[in-house]
Amino acid sequence: MINSNSQCDTIGLLPWHAAKLFGDQEALYFEGKRWNFKEFSKEVDVVAKGLLSLGIKPQDKVALWMVNRAEWLFLMYATAKIGAILVPLNTRYRSEDVAYAVKQSESIVWIVQAQSGPINFLDMVCKNLINVNNSEQGPRWKKFPNLSKVVIFNGPTKPNMMNWEKMLKNGKKISESTLNQRAHAVKEKDTFLIAYTSGTTGSPKGVMHCHKVIKNTADRINRLRITNDDVILNSLPMFHLYGYGEGAITSIISGAKQVLTETFNANENLTLIEQESVTIIHGFDTHYKDMMDKQLSNPRIISSLRLGTFPSGAPNSISIAHKAQKELVQTVSGWGMTETWAFATISNPEDTEEQRCQASGYPLPGIEIRIVNPEDGKDVEIGNQGELWVKSYMNMKGYFNKPLETQEVLTKDGWLRTGDTAIIRSDGHLQFLGRFKDMLKVGGENVSSLEIEAFLKGINGVDQVALVGLPDDRLHEVPVAIIVPVEKFEITIEDIQIYCRNRIASFKIPHYLICVDKLPMTPTGKVQKHILRELAIKRLKT
Repeated sequence: MINSNSQCDTIGLLPWHAAKLFGDQEALYFEGKRWNFKEFSKEVDVVAKGLLSLGIKPQDKVALWMVNRAEWLFLMYATAKIGAILVPLNTRYRSEDVAYAVKQSESIVWIVQAQSGPINFLDMVCKNLINVNNSEQGPRWKKFPNLSKVVIFNGPTKPNMMNWEKMLKNGKKISESTLNQRAHAVKEKDTFLIAYTSGTTGSPKGVMHCHKVIKNTADRINRLRITNDDVILNSLPMFHLYGYGEGAITSIISGAKQVLTETFNANENLTLIEQESVTIIHGFDTHYKDMMDKQLSNPRIISSLRLGTFPSGAPNSISIAHKAQKELVQTVSGWGMTETWAFATISNPEDTEEQRCQASGYPLPGIEIRIVNPEDGKDVEIGNQGELWVKSYMNMKGYFNKPLETQEVLTKDGWLRTGDTAIIRSDGHLQFLGRFKDMLKVGGENVSSLEIEAFLKGINGVDQVALVGLPDDRLHEVPVAIIVPVEKFEITIEDIQIYCRNRIASFKIPHYLICVDKLPMTPTGKVQKHILRELAIKRLKT
């Protein structure tokens, strides 16, 4: 069992601590390359010195736009080690999405992978970085008043930018004592991460977290009995806290080897499970369904698997969860959100199959939950549904530079209004049922309907627009745009998709279009989305 009190207090020192404990044991496998814990810690220090050479000060923000790679891991720990704040950017963002996050977070450094497959991230960055002014302090961009450095990974050198290798070379001038001084000045209460999540207000919000995630992760490791004999497959995107916490941080605290993939691919996952004797996997219903389908068509030896985490309990996930127990691996369920740091509740491997598949776990130490009637703010009885509230040392510090939005969800006495619908069962397990918030869940990604509605109003000929979700067997739901066109205007789904492409993330782009004469409204002027969802199901599912 891991004693969380024996761990380091800050994220940046975890690799150094793991090197002392686990030394030559393998820490990471990525695309044919392997690092033990000593080598991993040294790589973190090399990157940390490179970041210091950029002039990054404590609590400065570093935006990172990169797919899963070993360098992603080195950067996440290096940024924390020097007391800076990492701002991981969704790699499915496009030019307008990413510009908003970089500017709103007040990032002073932007590290970007030049290209991944067909996606040219650098080209989108260059389109944003116009109107540059050169000063004694270096380049400054009108669109990003706080930004001072742009570092390109695996790409050509561009004017007013620096490549990754140059940053690391400059870092060699930084002394060990300078790095150690910065590392030991970091406090547990300091912010180390701003993770963006979509909200019902339309604009993404930057969720601030401090180093207390270490204790929370250690408690989860203990409940799941993860040890340095385990091998964790991490194919979830690192910009999400699911992959960030359950893969990277769990590995470095427990001493379990991490097998990292650039993206999720069911066939690749199964091959790696067999090749690397993986014991633990993570994912949503979409991931498990894909792996079961691929295993059925091309069986691999997966007997090394002992555990999977699978956020279940919602009606659409239960059948897949039960099937996974028989065809893939025993799973545990849980519930969490960006504002609570990944899993706030999680099952025990010794719970019954029904509990692990049809509920969402129970709270970890130091976390309280309650179910509240959103109309009067009073607790509902056991077994009745209401809004889930959470009180925890792991609740976010707040939304960066959004005090009003923070006040809307965090009460004065520390409760977080999650906006999720749930019940507490008689056995003490939580069951997540859906969202009170006006949100879509597309393949594991949260999509704010208000954000997309505001964006679609920029299309010529659109008078009014509402976005709803259509149930989908694979992605849980997909966006449907319901539009009232300007008189005599004809709008097609192709028009909408062309307008959205390369401007917003692909998962936000509507799959279907329904044109109507008017939107159904309540007497107070709110769109009646339940009527629109019924309309979408009737028209598109027949």
